[in-house]
Amino acid sequence: MKLRTILGILTLACATSLSSTHAADRVLFAFDDHSIPWRHNLKVTLVQADKHPANPVLRRGPKGAPDHGHAILYGTVFKDGDTFRMWYLGMIQTETEKGQAPGWWRPMCYAESKDGVNWTKPELGLVEFNSNKKNNICLIEGSVQSMTLVNDFLSVLYEPNDPDPSRRYKVAYIAHMPYDDIKGGMSNIGVKERRVGTTICATSADGLSWKVVGDRPANAGGERFEVSSLYRFGDSYYTTGQLLSPWTWRPDGSKTGRTTLAFRSPDFKTWSQATALAYSRPGQLTDPPVVGEQGHMGMGLWNRGNVLVGLHGMWQDAATKPGKGESWNKGVHIDLGLVISNDGVHFREPLPNFKIIARGEPGAWDDVALLQGHAFVNHGDRTMMWYSHWDTSGTLRTMEIGLATLRRDGFGYLSAQEEDNDSEFITDFFELDENEKIYLNVSEVMSDAPLTVELLDRRAQPIPGYSTTVSTSGLRVPVVWSKPVTAARKRALRVRYPVGSPAHVYAVYIQGQSSPESVKKE
Repeated sequence: MKLRTILGILTLACATSLSSTHAADRVLFAFDDHSIPWRHNLKVTLVQADKHPANPVLRRGPKGAPDHGHAILYGTVFKDGDTFRMWYLGMIQTETEKGQAPGWWRPMCYAESKDGVNWTKPELGLVEFNSNKKNNICLIEGSVQSMTLVNDFLSVLYEPNDPDPSRRYKVAYIAHMPYDDIKGGMSNIGVKERRVGTTICATSADGLSWKVVGDRPANAGGERFEVSSLYRFGDSYYTTGQLLSPWTWRPDGSKTGRTTLAFRSPDFKTWSQATALAYSRPGQLTDPPVVGEQGHMGMGLWNRGNVLVGLHGMWQDAATKPGKGESWNKGVHIDLGLVISNDGVHFREPLPNFKIIARGEPGAWDDVALLQGHAFVNHGDRTMMWYSHWDTSGTLRTMEIGLATLRRDGFGYLSAQEEDNDSEFITDFFELDENEKIYLNVSEVMSDAPLTVELLDRRAQPIPGYSTTVSTSGLRVPVVWSKPVTAARKRALRVRYPVGSPAHVYAVYIQGQSSPESVKKE
């Protein structure tokens, strides 16, 4: 079968996401020092996620299946109604063909679940493979064949309110393009290559059948860029992904390993030539840099409306170089860390090098290197995150998809540093609409030592009538005032812990008008 009859792929990274029940909420995470900048006698504690005992929850298929080589979450999971939907990369060994990385084809595959743990792979009937269409491969059509062949990370944005139904799903993915297929060519910077990993964009009405946007890679001038995320924040679309020297460099022009850059677009058609340095790991910016410390494939992101949170790959080079004939990246280890952004451009780690999801102990299915996806769902009282394993030895051992969970929005909390002193935090200013409600995600609250919650004016002074207490723990404990809230452009919230309080505050929610009041409503 000719590979040109097989057309590629998609994945979902929801910016206005169905994956969060409280999509209209503004969430102020405890570890967000921009949203909660003012703190007295408090410390941040990040929480490592729990791995599901059934891991890996989605395994590769049998011989002859489009995901027999591997099933990895270079993709996305989100929840649509009562159904979890997953887009992931399969792998099939095949003959080398123009526009495809030698030896492998990596189709975008699709799966569904009712609980996020047990998955089915529906027959989509879209792409011919092994002389039939009984498979779960998504379809991408384009004017240049190599654009339809996905090689690496794909990220999809779902915008249900786009007035053009054919554009409600948007995807950015990596294709390995021969130079001849890049409109306008590519600048020569002294690196000899036959093809280049670059960004392609496509749109879809249903997230299963896609059409490439235009006749060229989306990023500026057709230059190389290994895209790993797509989202809309404010008025712009953004893609972030990785490059390393000589294609990018540290701020002073010196060499760097894999680092995260961002492109911007006003319309999903025209992309900026200029890039922003979105994230480098701390060790990459020291002088000299920490040996072997890099970031892998940008970030897997979760857009919560007012803030982006996500996972990034904490790449560490092998202690010794691989031997002759061994995989070039054998011995590389990757854990997953936490990142956050308040402007959609610049990202940071709340606590550098903390492992939200750590690779497994030797002998575990995920013991070598982990891969992040755009795969976050708040479901009931848990935050669910899916991830993958990468066998850097090149043997494709246990390259499948696992699940890790946390308390709902429980990435980290604020608690007292010194027990014999009181504590407090004050949020940044926010706009407050009339009768909007405020909730706390909090645990370990003592009924006889409640938290005091106050609403502050634009000078950060208490407003009479807006002081109350919270004496119970919960995922969404309401802050009840003695009188209705009036609209204001500048308000802040102060939360005080009494001396000796063991309370953990994970998040503050400012409820939008369309947000439900109970996490039980999925």
